[in-house]
Amino acid sequence: MFERAKRALAGGVSSQFRAMSAPHPMYYERALGSRVWDVDGNELLDFTLSQGPCILGHSHPELLKRVTAAIELGQLFAGQFEEEVLLAETLQRLIPSAQRIRFSSSGSEANHAALRLARYVTGKPKFIKFEGHYHGWFDNVAFGINPKREQLGVSEDPNTIAWGGGIPDELADQVVVLPWNDLTLVEEALSKHHSEIGAIITEPLMSNQGCIEPRPGYLQGLRALCDRFDVALIFDEIITGFRLDLGGAQTHFGVTPDLSVFGKALACGFPLSALVGKERFMSPLERNEVYHGGTLNANNASIAAALATVDILERDDAKAHRHLVEQGKELRDRLGTLGRDLEVPLLVQGPGPMFHVGFTARSEVTEYRDTLDYDTATYGKFVSYMLAQNVRLIGRGLWYISSAHTAEDVDLCLKAAEKALYTMIERQEVERVG
Repeated sequence: MFERAKRALAGGVSSQFRAMSAPHPMYYERALGSRVWDVDGNELLDFTLSQGPCILGHSHPELLKRVTAAIELGQLFAGQFEEEVLLAETLQRLIPSAQRIRFSSSGSEANHAALRLARYVTGKPKFIKFEGHYHGWFDNVAFGINPKREQLGVSEDPNTIAWGGGIPDELADQVVVLPWNDLTLVEEALSKHHSEIGAIITEPLMSNQGCIEPRPGYLQGLRALCDRFDVALIFDEIITGFRLDLGGAQTHFGVTPDLSVFGKALACGFPLSALVGKERFMSPLERNEVYHGGTLNANNASIAAALATVDILERDDAKAHRHLVEQGKELRDRLGTLGRDLEVPLLVQGPGPMFHVGFTARSEVTEYRDTLDYDTATYGKFVSYMLAQNVRLIGRGLWYISSAHTAEDVDLCLKAAEKALYTMIERQEVERVG
């Protein structure tokens, strides 16, 4: 299938992230619950969950039923309909910053709109982003995503490194890239350049690299600095939204941004993102002073999927959400214990609904530069050994849990991980510590 696909699809894939699979891009034919089946008929226990969206697991029957009913009435109206309003009202109720809402199809689009609004409202063209944070693949945010160690420069004044080719050099002048989790560096940058900086955009929990939680007071400090210098605080909640809490990381950490972006888990595998924000920052859309569009925005299937997802997660005192949090923490903690018992340098960290696994001598990873100490080659071998036991993982170390994962799935995964690590120890493919 891969050889065939390369003759039609560039690189045999439709997203660069899928090209990173080992030993080659995988091809699948169906998925259900916590399982996915590849074209060779292998049944895989899945912790990728389509890179995070499938928070209810794959092909949840109630979700599919509601989507089917919705598209039987029409797949796309290019106009408004009641379910779109109902979803917006639901998000208003759940998300602290959601005074007004706009729907798009992807996180990249929604982040693009958020920055456009921040520039307009503040009257300032530049923005701060952080090393290792991912806010989509559009040109203006494609800096500082995964630079190599020799490219970084000093922490106090990092280099602004483009994410691959084709990105105009002049866009680097609009971005101030800083290490994350260091409030002093943010304050220094704003003190010097606040007349030019209109926004700070951040993952409230650094999910894409290392699943790193903010230091105590860090998000609160960003909020205070943005208020002090008239800067928009933007939370990219594409991953954290509905995973950390039904109100997102802003509810979990108790910090309300000016603008937020939600996606992935919002529609459980259907293309939908939401830009939500305070009225001050969203009102230019109402007055037609800032433009936002998209032919497929708020399409019938995606809205129905999101309504079903939120309904199921909220039902019975958020039983489904509490289950995935509990299973995630159980798996995270037992993987960490396994690594310590076998005396291998396995670091497992993150809140539970998602977490990161990697090989490093560090006891904690707190920002992107720390992640460069991960032994990615060793983790790649671990992923291959897990795949040989029919457990599917993301190659960069991020694990996702769904409400479909069971205690039995956790036990099965732990047995596979134990066997994989023992094999690596026997073959001297991992250095033991202690």
